[in-house]
Amino acid sequence: MSLSRVKNLVILGATGSIGDSTLDIVARHPDKFNVYAITGHSNLEKLIQLTHQFKPKYVLISDVEHYSSLKFLLKDLDTQVLAGEDEMVNICKLSEVDLVIAGIVGSAGMSPVLATVEAGKDLLLANKEALVVAGDLVMQAAIKNNANIIPLDSEHNAIYQCLPSNYTVGTTPKDIEKIILTASGGPFWNRKAETFQEITPEQACAHPNWDMGRKISVDSATLMNKGLEIIEAHWLFNLELCKIDVHVHPQSIIHSMVCYKDGSVLAQLGEPDMRIPIAYGLGLRERISSGANLIDLLNNKDLQFFPPDYQKFPCLQLARDAVEQGGTAMAILNFANEVTVEAFLNKQIPFTAIAQINEHIMTKAIINKVENVQQLQFLDKETRIQTCQMVKNYV
Repeated sequence: MSLSRVKNLVILGATGSIGDSTLDIVARHPDKFNVYAITGHSNLEKLIQLTHQFKPKYVLISDVEHYSSLKFLLKDLDTQVLAGEDEMVNICKLSEVDLVIAGIVGSAGMSPVLATVEAGKDLLLANKEALVVAGDLVMQAAIKNNANIIPLDSEHNAIYQCLPSNYTVGTTPKDIEKIILTASGGPFWNRKAETFQEITPEQACAHPNWDMGRKISVDSATLMNKGLEIIEAHWLFNLELCKIDVHVHPQSIIHSMVCYKDGSVLAQLGEPDMRIPIAYGLGLRERISSGANLIDLLNNKDLQFFPPDYQKFPCLQLARDAVEQGGTAMAILNFANEVTVEAFLNKQIPFTAIAQINEHIMTKAIINKVENVQQLQFLDKETRIQTCQMVKNYV
């Protein structure tokens, strides 16, 4: 798609870090983008500030309890105030919408992501859980409706940038041996495993390279985030597990690599700044200014790579196992992990219990073929109930 006319954007999760980076870029290109709709979960103050700044046609709050307050506080503006998941889904399907940026964290982003591709829209996907939970459904719908998906995760966007310009997400890339997803290793890569029991939520959320939300920061600390990215890469690039490798790269300069059959390895390098992949997505493969700095390689001379430690970080192996199992295994792992991470952040369980409980849930789960969203929603509730019970009984 050309950038010759102003594109109408829907930004799901506008109050989060992906929303911040996206809106920073949008503000630099008022001739290219119009903020048509924004959504947030419960951050009234920020939603109000963004509404005044960007004047979207719609503002939606997913936590319906805050709807009346938001509507009252924005009563003097022309913006229409909405609430709830159903309205979010409806916004994504509007004919006026050109691009949907999916920046909602967690499985809550599944329904609007699916609605976007079913409507044949361009989707800029930062919500990995939608693919982890419903990858088969999302990719089938995207292919059927000719929807264009551009991954915004720095690793998958790096892979996308290293593939030919005519490559379509959802198809197997030609002439490649494998892809390499890089991982920072998180804050505990060099920490002794026997001390993991003592890790606090504050320590787990202190990522050395990236400024992220609390949930994704914990996932990075357990390496579950990389595990989810393996699952996501499996769906995005239609690759078997044996063609998806992980290298720990503490400097976070090379964001991922594509290894071709002729021995060439193409890599995408850059500062650890999410505006770089988001700008590439917003430009629909055209390069636009992002506000990010060019990396100074002379001052970043040491680029290190290590094999991942599956014993020390068992969540990474759980994700690979889930891909091998197929069907609903990946969704079950994601649902359980959301509960265990929240429990750790609330200091109900120790850091090491995240992987232990996730593994227990996976071991006793019955795996079925993914059929529809309703099945996944039921599975979500059932898995959360079981996982919450395990959290409660954890000693």
